Amino acid sequence: MAIVTLLCVGGSTMITGEIGNRARTGTPPARPEGRLPAITLVRVSGVSHTHELTVEGTRLTKRYVSWERDEHLREWAALRLAHRHEPGLVPQPLTADLTATPPTVTMSVVPGEPLMGELTPAQADALHTALTALWRVPHEELAAEWPWSDDLRFARMLTDGRRPDDDLTAEAFDAAVAWWDGPDPESLRRPPAATVLGQRDPHLANYLWDGHRVRIVDFEDAAVSDPAMELAILSEHLSLRATDTEAFCARFDVDHSRLRAARRVWAMFWLRLLLPGGKSAQRNPPGAAEAQAVRLLRLLHQ
Repeated sequence: MAIVTLLCVGGSTMITGEIGNRARTGTPPARPEGRLPAITLVRVSGVSHTHELTVEGTRLTKRYVSWERDEHLREWAALRLAHRHEPGLVPQPLTADLTATPPTVTMSVVPGEPLMGELTPAQADALHTALTALWRVPHEELAAEWPWSDDLRFARMLTDGRRPDDDLTAEAFDAAVAWWDGPDPESLRRPPAATVLGQRDPHLANYLWDGHRVRIVDFEDAAVSDPAMELAILSEHLSLRATDTEAFCARFDVDHSRLRAARRVWAMFWLRLLLPGGKSAQRNPPGAAEAQAVRLLRLLHQ
């Protein structure tokens, strides 16, 4: 039986082992003016490993390289809850050694290819179905360890930092600083009317499409969240930039005022990552920070 080891680096995968020894790299689609391309699915350099995956037959073992944020505990708890209440939506959790160094979680391999680029209508429908199914999962067991939070700290990552030198990104920075004097921060501090099991890591590669349905993988960041915030994290993720996010968000029955406020937070977060010195600055094409500044300004002026 062939054993394949996959080294996951910053949300991407490098295949090694008996049938690997080569990496497949997705190519971003051409982008309209002012929009970022989808992140390349596979990268093999320039970022640190986050975990290692070993596939043996129908079993996949995830070995965590870092776990200071309880990544292994979050994943095991979320998989057990989701599989119990929505079987087939996520990998079946099989075994775990949560006290080992490093800890491991073994789960079933699920069918499908990672979503990437512009979503087709069928893929968008299936992703909507998968997310709403995940949000139906009872999540009280997560609340004690990983409770709901307002996520404003992610906006502060931009506005507590240095003002950019470039005129366009500086304009977006100034608008983000002024945002704190408006109603959004107080609105987001108020607990939501409903909470959900939040995946909190919505890279499109974490949604597997088999031609009919979408299944969800990667719950290292799972925590209690709310629908508007989860949709904001997804719609502002760089990997979704080839898709019409306004149309995608319109599919969901969420508080759209809260969604707009949350999208502004995550647009600020991504601008910080794309500015010089940010973690995503070297992984994206020239002009990415400026395109993100345009996006943030548009959201702030809505």
